[in-house]
Amino acid sequence: MQEDPYRHHPVSLRFVWRSRVKSGGRSAAVAGSLAFALALAGCGGASDGAGSAKTIVSPMALPGPYPIACSNVAQDFARVAPGEQAQAFWEGRPAADGTPRYAADLLTDPVNALSVTVNAPNDAILYGSFAGKPVGFVVLACYPTTADNPRADLSLPTGQLVPHMQTGAEAPLFADASARYPIIAFSHGFAGSPLSGDHLVVLSWLASYGYVVVAPFHGDPRFTDLQINDFGDVVAVLSHLSDVVAMQALRPLSMSAALGLVLAHPQWRDHVDATQIGGFGASMGGETMMLMGGAALTTSPGLASSPVGVDRRIKAAVGYVPYFGQPLLPAFGRDQSGLDGVTLPYLAISGTADTTAPLAVAQQGIARLPGPRELVALVGVEHGFDMASASDILTWSLTFLDAQVRGLPIARTQLSTMTSVAGGGNDRLVIGPVPP
Repeated sequence: MQEDPYRHHPVSLRFVWRSRVKSGGRSAAVAGSLAFALALAGCGGASDGAGSAKTIVSPMALPGPYPIACSNVAQDFARVAPGEQAQAFWEGRPAADGTPRYAADLLTDPVNALSVTVNAPNDAILYGSFAGKPVGFVVLACYPTTADNPRADLSLPTGQLVPHMQTGAEAPLFADASARYPIIAFSHGFAGSPLSGDHLVVLSWLASYGYVVVAPFHGDPRFTDLQINDFGDVVAVLSHLSDVVAMQALRPLSMSAALGLVLAHPQWRDHVDATQIGGFGASMGGETMMLMGGAALTTSPGLASSPVGVDRRIKAAVGYVPYFGQPLLPAFGRDQSGLDGVTLPYLAISGTADTTAPLAVAQQGIARLPGPRELVALVGVEHGFDMASASDILTWSLTFLDAQVRGLPIARTQLSTMTSVAGGGNDRLVIGPVPP
C-alpha cells in the first residue's frame, strides 16, 4: 500500500487519492496495440436503461504496449529541508512559517522544463484576490517512446521513477517520429501533483496506450488550503469561498495553457494531433474537465454560478471519482444547472462509498448533460485510486477516449453495449451506454 503523502500533515481532510490494494487478480488481454480490440468475456441477458444488451469485456493489460518517456523535470532534492518532503513543493504547500513553495523551486533546469504563465482575467467574482495577476505553472508531459530509449529514469524521493526523462535541451524521443499522437489533458486531484501518489502511475498507463499526456502542477494550496469533505467543511469553505472559487477557476486556465504550450512547442507540435485531444481528471481534476467543457462554477453561498470559459479542443473527458460538489454545495450552481447545455462527452467513474465526491451528486450532474455521457459505479470504493479496480478504471477510460477522441469504430461499437469489466473490482454502469 502506498503511503498517503498527507498522512502527517496537520490538515487531514483533502481531495487526495488513497490507494486501497485489495486481494484478487485479473486476467488482461489487448488485441492490437492501438485498436484496443477488447475481447468480449461474456454477455448477460439483462438490459440497461438504454435498452442495450449487457456486455462484460475483458480488462486491458497494464501497462500498455509502449514504453514511456517524460519531459524534463530535473530537480535538486537537497533544497528540501530536513523533515520536509519534496511533495510539499510539487503540490504548492507553503512552509510552516508561511513561505511560499512550488515545484518550480526545485527545478535545476527551468529553461528546458515545460512551464506556462497564466494571466488571471480581471474578474473578481471568479478569481478573487488573484484577478489580473500572473500565475506560473510547471508542466509534465509523458509520451510513447522507443524500446531502446537510452535516457535514464529520474528517481524521486517517494521511490517512484520519472521514466526515460529528457535532460538539458534533449527533444522527445517518440516511438514513431513520423506519427502524430493524440493528447490527454491530465488534471490531478486537489492539492496533489503529477508526481504525487498514484497520479504518475496512472498518467504513465494512459501514455503507454499511445497518448501524449500533458499534466500541469496546479499547486492548489497556493490559493487555498480548504477542502469540502462533509457538512463541517462546507461551512468553513463558505466563509472563505472567494479563494476556493479562484483556485477552481485557475485550474482549467492552466490546463488550457499547458495544451497550448505543447501544441506550439517546436519539439512537440509536429508529433501531436491537435484534432484528437481528450481529458482525464481525478477528483477535482474531474471538475476541471467539466469547466473546460463550459460548465458554470458555483461562486456564491446562494449557489449562483459563472462559466470559466470553454476549450473546444477537448473532444471528450473522463472523470475518476469526479468532484461535482456536496449536496449542500454543488460544484455547478443550484441543482447543477451550470451543466445545462454542456455537450462535452463525459465519462464519470465514481465510488459508491465516496463521501468526498458522492456518487449521488455526480449522478445528478451527469444526468443533466445533453450529450454523450456515462456514469460507472465502483461498488465499495472510497475517495482514492483503488488498485484492485485499476484495470476496470483504465479499460473504461481508454475505451471511452478511443471512441470519442480517436473515433475508433471498434471502441465505439464496444462502448455502445459495455456495462462492466471482468475481474478486479465490482464495476457497474449506472447511466449510459453511449450509442455507436
